[in-house]
Amino acid sequence: MNLGSIAAIAYGIIAIIGGIIGYIQARTQISLISGIVSGILLILGGASGQTWGVVLATVVAAVLVIVFIIRLRKTGKFMPAGLMIILGLVALAVMIGQLVASA
Repeated sequence: MNLGSIAAIAYGIIAIIGGIIGYIQARTQISLISGIVSGILLILGGASGQTWGVVLATVVAAVLVIVFIIRLRKTGKFMPAGLMIILGLVALAVMIGQLVASA
């Protein structure tokens, strides 16, 4: 398993946990659903061990970073949006690095 896959799986687990925490704290079903769906896509992409999986995980992570940038601008609160942006950018950098290295 390469580093890009590990980054995708780790960010997927964090997305699922974040969705669950968002649901518990704010009772928003959209947090739960989006956290679980995006987390599963990230984990499946990373666990595939294939280039298409890392591409899928990269796209999902990029979308999440954009969503959390919008949320941070709207709320002005660092948690959880700022943390997810930072972790997402780190995961994106690792996954993109993996894709470039394998090309």
